[in-house]
Amino acid sequence: MMRDDGAILIGKSGKKPESLMLRLANRHGLVAGATGTGKTVTLQVMAEGFSNAGVPVFAADIKGDLSGLAAAGESKPVFVKRAEELGVPYEPDRFPTVFWDLFGEQGHPIRATVIEMGPLLLARLLELNDTQEGVLNIAFRVADENQWPILDLKDLRALLLYLTENLKAVSGQYGNVSAASVGAIQRQLLTLENQGADTFFGEPALDLKDFMRTDRDGRGIVNILAADKLMQRPRLYAAFLLWMLSELFEQLPEVGDLDKPKLVFFFDEAHLLFDDAPKALLDAVEQVVRLIRSKGVGVYFVTQNPLDVPESVLGQLGNRVQHALRSFTPRDQRAVRAAAETFRQNPGFDVAAAITELGVGEALVSFLEAKGTPSIVERALIAPPQGRVGPITPAERAELIAKSPLRGKYAEAVDNESAYEILARRKNLDAAPDEQASEGGLTGMLGGWLGGVLGSKPAAKGGRRPPPGLAEQVIGNAARSMARKVGTEVGNAILRNVLGGLTKR
Repeated sequence: MMRDDGAILIGKSGKKPESLMLRLANRHGLVAGATGTGKTVTLQVMAEGFSNAGVPVFAADIKGDLSGLAAAGESKPVFVKRAEELGVPYEPDRFPTVFWDLFGEQGHPIRATVIEMGPLLLARLLELNDTQEGVLNIAFRVADENQWPILDLKDLRALLLYLTENLKAVSGQYGNVSAASVGAIQRQLLTLENQGADTFFGEPALDLKDFMRTDRDGRGIVNILAADKLMQRPRLYAAFLLWMLSELFEQLPEVGDLDKPKLVFFFDEAHLLFDDAPKALLDAVEQVVRLIRSKGVGVYFVTQNPLDVPESVLGQLGNRVQHALRSFTPRDQRAVRAAAETFRQNPGFDVAAAITELGVGEALVSFLEAKGTPSIVERALIAPPQGRVGPITPAERAELIAKSPLRGKYAEAVDNESAYEILARRKNLDAAPDEQASEGGLTGMLGGWLGGVLGSKPAAKGGRRPPPGLAEQVIGNAARSMARKVGTEVGNAILRNVLGGLTKR
């Protein structure tokens, strides 16, 4: 629900409304709490508020419940009563929604190229060790220097095969590359393909501008990623969301603090981002979270336990909603204390005790105030959502996808020329001398002469020529084609003269 003062109404504590200020919404946030305590409803209330304010939203839908944003809610007595307690009327509403799915089953397909994903995220996705990650970095470096685009997984396989066939040369230039390490990467790629991830890598790649749209009424589009199937592949889920976050960081210009964010990004099951993550990746996440607010993007982590988020990142999350936590084990008790200590304390109640006593639909809240400092923590009732609570039906989803303004844009995969095709053509070039010899001396001589005229590279020491560049490959192909054509025509003319003379007798 939107207030007139540029804030989103989240709930009410006593007689005081608890609101998230739009101009401070890019300072990030945290929604935490045990399963079944109301995190998803709070996320929905926040998404609805941002949409009404004209702010596009991206959220992963783990259980399908967030799809209810696309349908109007119902005036249930509990919702009407809660709205009255907040001093506002309950008005069911539906919100402009676009559905996405990495597998293309429950929404528009999402694709990214391998080169966009980069070696760091890809290494984590493939669960590579340090040595194998080093080999993957070398593969990317070789592709970059030779201008071989790595768009999909078949490009990466072709590149790894090239490394295997040129181990000595590559190792001499970039460092040791072993066949065992390359083989391990290839096996992990096969596993990834068997999990269906190959549909994610390729073109047309996602245009992030399609996430940052408003409808004709000026309301922000709510982009919902179907993640129920994706959650069975947690590393792919985390890698995709991290890739998206890093792409936003790289592509968006610096804008400073705006009156409202350009996009708000909800990262559900946030612990998957940090579980077993190497330090280099954690450092990258921390840097992106720290700096992306100046690009006008707000990031909100949604997780069960605040301890799931590293302290270096947790300290940057200024807007907090804490639902109930259980306190049965020593780790649970540490989590409760840690959650309580992150708030600006309220002398009116014991924060740690309150966290374990909260009912469904209640939460401890602390939002940034006008000067950017966190407010004193309050115990609040969360506002009722205006959209449907719970998932829409498959038929409703299919109808919304069919009416989507992006219908057809990403439907068909495109296989542009890339590393696979270039390396395949290179192999044909390497086999050309034998082919020329088998075609006859005249064609071979003409091919060699044309290749010399068109400027092939001189032989290196030991008689081996260095690998041709892309331009030379194209010229070489044209030269050989011309040589074959000229050679065939000259040969046919000679043959016709000889046979003609015999037949005239």
